[in-house]
Parts: sequence; C-alpha cells; structure tokens
Amino acid sequence: MSEAGSFSADSGSSGLRLELPSGVQDEFGVAVVALDTAGRFVWWGPQAEELFGYCAQEVLGQHVAQLLVHDPDMDLVARQCEQMMETGQSWDGLIPVRNKDGSTRLVEFRYNRLPDKQGDFYALGIATDVSTLRKAEQDLALSTQLIAQSPVALEVLDTDLRYVAVNPAMERIHGLSAKDHLGRGFREVLPSDSVDASEAAVREVLETGRPQVDRYTIGRTPADPDNDHAWSVSVYRLEDPNGQVLGVATSVVDVTDRHGAITAAAQARQRLAQIAEGSARIGTTLDMNQTARELADVAVPELAGLAVVDVLDSALDDRRPATPDSGPALFRTLAVKAAYLAEATGAVGTPDQLVSYDADRLPTQCVRTGQPIVVTRVDEWDLARIARDAGAAAVLASVGIHSYLAMPLAAQGRPLGVLGLMRGRNQPPFNADDVTLAGELASRTAVSLDNARLYQSVRNTAVTLQRSLLPQPTPPESLEIATRYQPAGTSNEVGGDWFDVIPLAEDKTALVVGDVMGSGIDAAATMGRLRTATATLADLGLPPAEVLQRLDKITAGLDPYIATCIYAEYDPHSDRCQIAVAGHLPPALTPAGGLPELLDLPSGAPLGVGGVPFETATVPLRPGDQLVLYTDGLVETRRDAIDERLDLLLRVLDGHDLSLEETCDRLLETLCDPDDHDDVSVLIARPRPRP
Repeated sequence: MSEAGSFSADSGSSGLRLELPSGVQDEFGVAVVALDTAGRFVWWGPQAEELFGYCAQEVLGQHVAQLLVHDPDMDLVARQCEQMMETGQSWDGLIPVRNKDGSTRLVEFRYNRLPDKQGDFYALGIATDVSTLRKAEQDLALSTQLIAQSPVALEVLDTDLRYVAVNPAMERIHGLSAKDHLGRGFREVLPSDSVDASEAAVREVLETGRPQVDRYTIGRTPADPDNDHAWSVSVYRLEDPNGQVLGVATSVVDVTDRHGAITAAAQARQRLAQIAEGSARIGTTLDMNQTARELADVAVPELAGLAVVDVLDSALDDRRPATPDSGPALFRTLAVKAAYLAEATGAVGTPDQLVSYDADRLPTQCVRTGQPIVVTRVDEWDLARIARDAGAAAVLASVGIHSYLAMPLAAQGRPLGVLGLMRGRNQPPFNADDVTLAGELASRTAVSLDNARLYQSVRNTAVTLQRSLLPQPTPPESLEIATRYQPAGTSNEVGGDWFDVIPLAEDKTALVVGDVMGSGIDAAATMGRLRTATATLADLGLPPAEVLQRLDKITAGLDPYIATCIYAEYDPHSDRCQIAVAGHLPPALTPAGGLPELLDLPSGAPLGVGGVPFETATVPLRPGDQLVLYTDGLVETRRDAIDERLDLLLRVLDGHDLSLEETCDRLLETLCDPDDHDDVSVLIARPRPRP
C-alpha cells in the first residue's frame, strides 16, 4: 500500500473478459474499508459513507474504535484489531456502530489482514447493516424452501441454455436428479419430439425479454414414458439489478387432469353437436334409403372412417316372417359411406344389395341381441366375423381396419338392422364415448326408419286403392284419349287426384279431371265417391255447370274435404266443348297447326265451399285440336312461381309432333320432380277427323 486510500491489483491480460458488474452488493449496501496496523482508517469507500454518514475526509487517519464504537465496546474492538494484525487471523462480528447523526446501527463486520506491495500489512474490512442482511437471509431461506417444496417445477438456465438449478418437482418430471441436470444442455434433457419448439420459445424470451406465460405443451418424459402429460409452461428472462442478462427461469405445472377435464368437456360438446346435427340431418324424408344415407353422412368422418347401414330384409315388408332366432340373417344394404377408406366400400356392400350373414357373424349377433358390439383391437379372426366373406376380410385388413363397432337399429322393440362403423390407421380405437354417441344416432335413425317403413306400407295401400278407383277408359270413336296418373313423390303422401272419360248420349263425351285436397287413404276414398257421383250425374244429361253445382252439395256433406274439378262435355257434331270449372287450373288448348294457350274460363269456387254458382263456357274443339286437362301437381312447386310453371307447360306442348301418349310422357318427365311433387293426373283429348 503506497498511500492512504489507494489500492491496486494486477488482474493480468490473459483471458480477460470485461463485463458489467453485478448489482447484488449494491442491494445489500456492502461497505469496504481498510485499516493500517494501528487501527486507523486508510480507505473509506463510497458505500461506507452511505452506511455510516461520514465522508472520507472525516474518517481517514481516525481510529476505528474511537470513531465508530461506543465507549463500553471501545477496548474490545481495539484488542481485536491488534490481535488480527499480530496473528493474521481474520475477525468478524456484530458491533453497534455510532453513526454521524448520533444514531446507533447494528453492523456486521468482516476483516482480513493483507499485505501491500511494500510488505506492510493492512486490514481489509467489509460492513453490512444487520437488518438488511437478516432480511436478505430470510428472503433467501423462504425462497429456498418455497422452491424446494413447491409442486411447481422450476429450473434456471444460463445464457447458453445450460442447467444452473432445478427444484425437486422438476427432477420428478424429467426423471433426473439435480446433479444430473447441472451443466447439461437443454437438448440433452428434454425429449427430442418437443425440444425444437421448447428451445425456440426459450431463446425468444432470452433475446426479447418478453415472457411467455401459460404455454401448453403435451408429451412424454423418461419419468413416465407410457403416458401423455399436459404441462403449462411459463418462461421469464433473469436480469441482475444492472440489467445484465443472467439466463432464463422456467416454471412448469402439470395440468394433465385439468387438460383431461377440458378435453372431456370439449368432446362432450362435440358429441352434443353431432347429436344435434344428426337430429337435424337424419330423417328429413319418409324414405328409408335416404334416411340411411343421412345416418352414414353424419357418422363419417367424425365418428368413423367407414360406415355401413344394413337393414333386415324382413323389416322392409310386414308380410314377410320375422328373422328367425337362429341360422343366417338376410340383410339389405341401404347406405355405405367412407372417408379415407374408400377402397374398402365394396368389401362391406353396395346399396340395395342383399347379403346373408351367418349366426356367428357380428352383425347378426348385434341385431339379435339388441346390444352394441365393440372390438377395440381387430384381429384376423374378428375380421372373418365382420366381413361378408374371406375376400372382403382381406380387403379390410389391407386398408388397416383396426377397430369395429356394431350398433343395433331397433324401434318399438322391433329389430330393424345394424349400423356398422370401422376405423383405420388414422383414428384411435372406439371407446365408451363413441358407443354412447353411436347409440344416440342409431336410436334416432331407427325411429325415422320405422316411420318410413310404416309410411311406405300405408302409401302402398293408398296407391293401390287410388289406382283401383281410377278408370281404364275406352276412347270414344270421336276422340283420341291419353291419360296418366302418377303418385306423389317420396316426400309426400298419395292424394285424391282422378280423371274420367264418360260416354254420353248423342255421341257426346264427358272429360273430367279432379283433385281432392288432402292425402292418404281417406282422400283416395273421397275421390272414389266423387268420381262415382260425377259419372252418375253425367248420365242425367245435365249441363256442366249443373253437374258441378250438384257435386258441390255432395262434397259439402263430406266434411272436411273440398275438391277442385274441371268438367268438359265434347259434342263431335258441333265441334264444340262446354266447360265448367270449380277452382281448378285452366286447361290448355293447342289448335291444329297453332300455338298452345291457356283457356280463359270462369274459375269458380272449389267443390264443398257451397253457395257459389258455376258457369259454363263454350270453346271450339275441332279435329286435330288438342285439349289438355291436368291437376295442380303437374305445375305447382315450392320453388317456382305458378306463372313460370304454366309458361313451361305451354312450351312443352309447343312444336312437338308427338302422339298423345308421348305428350303425356314428355309432360311428366319435364315438369315433375321424381322426389318432390304432388300426385298428378293428366287427360289429353284430340278429336278425330270425321269420315
């Protein structure tokens, strides 16, 4: 030491790296002082001035005991200084210090004897306020215990992403002791399948200082290699009080249970959404094939990679005997749908194909027991019981079918068929939740299938009745006649449309087309009664308006039914046709060599309204002219305006050199949607040339 207050140290130049100093000592308020061999101050650092209140000029040359120590402690401090200088033994202790302002502060001192360059000795001391030190110790102890006992896994990485510290919770997650962590790199500890994303996140925090909080990650660690875990990861950059970056700290919370609950809730919401979607999409029509296709569309791909709907052939016809309790079962495939397993569709059947399954086959067992059958892991033996034959089983194996679910379709205690679901390589095995969802969809579908089956049975009866009540007219010598009756499309019931050709006296002919408003067997029966009444009234030789007047009274007694009708009486001797209309659409007349037109006739009121008179109009009807009578099912739709449809009717009738039969077919083909139309009656009459 050459002079008071001046120190030097040769740090050397080899490998020297200059860095910003730490701010920890500043936080603790550590003061540095130096004493000569006589116990006088020869160095007084800036922190000492802050701690004791004296500046360097006031202290240098003063004895430590006389300046800072109270009288009772002065001798003890003086002896300790002398002993340290004589023996070189370090000294530390707590001393009540007298500050410049007269207050007393308990300070912890630590002194060591050191030589200077001239061979003399001095004592280098550091001093810290005891209250500040004790608080730091308490904070450190608390932090240490919290970190050690915390269920939250904590780790500290340096700027090279090497482990500096981990707590026991992190040891348990990684399956490594703290010792095995320290000094190892980030990539040496984390699983390889997640290290890239994790390292990128940590480096971003290290570079930007912006923390990443509650970032979810899912994976497995050596501590539990067989099960997935979910963790909430937060990463923060560590800096000292001067802002120097020290590294990053990561907190990891195992949220597997919470993640599982959230996932289960999301799956439950998804199942409810699928059930709601199924309720909206399944059973939109009273057609079994369409209903089966709707079920398959809902099931694929959300529930399965491949779906097949097989219905017992006996369920399609009430007259057939029920499926026996033993032996093979005969199914008819109604729908097949595949997502990524399209090449396997042919192996499970094609729509409208009959397939017989033996008693040991899973579809047969499912429909007979009424219980779902789940095969979570399909093997070769299972495929043999699922597929139609050995070739189909080989196809299913080749596309990777690994899980199978058969769900019975039953309504009102009656088995109808089975829903078969299969999953391939890209989907997990079926579980209990899948069985529940499939059961909901199957039960709703079964009700719709049963309704469609019953409807089809009733509809067939009504169509049979309707056709039996319609005439098989014999054309008179004066007229060419063509007629058609087409039942309603699959979305509607049979109605009460009819036509009739009635021979009258004096070579006249009555042409009638009518439509009972309503549907079903009752409407068909009412139609039969009105047709019989019309034929009876026509035999009386009444004019068309009078016929309708009397039919109106008859219909009024058939409450709640009303009907529309057009009654035309053709006289070949006068080439005239008298027509009366009861709320019916106007007939179309195509003059020979002319353009078709709608006849402008008094429309009248429908039959059954009562009290409204009808009028008879007379129109020419010469040989070669064509008169078309029809019911509203030919031209009315839900989508198009009636005027547009009537214009289309006239365009179909225009410019075609067709026979009457061909004209009837052309009208039905052009104007009727096969799946969505009311029942239709058409009557076309053309006077023959007179000899």
